[in-house]
Amino acid sequence: MHADTNHAGASRIVASRIVYVVDDDPAMRHSLAWLIGSLGVPVESFASGEEFLRAVRPDQPGCLVTDVRMPGMSGLELQDTLTRAGSLLTVVVITGHADVPMAVRALRAGAVDFIEKPFNDQVLLDRVHEALEQSHRAWEEQARKDHVRSLLARLTPRERQVADLVVAGKPNKVIAAEINISLKTVEVHRHNVMEKLEVGSIADLTRLLIEAE
Repeated sequence: MHADTNHAGASRIVASRIVYVVDDDPAMRHSLAWLIGSLGVPVESFASGEEFLRAVRPDQPGCLVTDVRMPGMSGLELQDTLTRAGSLLTVVVITGHADVPMAVRALRAGAVDFIEKPFNDQVLLDRVHEALEQSHRAWEEQARKDHVRSLLARLTPRERQVADLVVAGKPNKVIAAEINISLKTVEVHRHNVMEKLEVGSIADLTRLLIEAE
């Protein structure tokens, strides 16, 4: 159950972008939701890391703005949990009790920034915008990789073997001899590979297989 929700500038909302605020202080939570909502993105806020994890899938793109010190799960523990889950969310950490080791830990774990209270509103908005762009790029890259994997799943093991040998630069006759099939069968497999992977050239095939890696 979401604790608080704020929607602003609905016409400017990008569907794949959202900001989550996690802070145990109700006044700060509402203030952050109002401020970040001025960017024209949806904002959902939560009173604890545990509440957030119950409500939000880790594969959801967006930005998490979290306080460090909260009852139960801390902001850094929440960040660690999301990292282990392979989350696409980018993180901005805010705190009123900053210290260097804490900041280093957050930044090494991938946080976009570690901001001390009281903070400049524009600085926070700039970091949130940066975090949303970063998350969206990661989401697009992941979507592309998933698409490539779905294409490769269409290939039979023999077709994948032929595809790898083609990309390695081996002519059909060499491929036929190497895997002990006829030249005609190699040609059929090559045709099927190009068709199933929706590519029109060896260069496109090579790029796709590189992406798959």
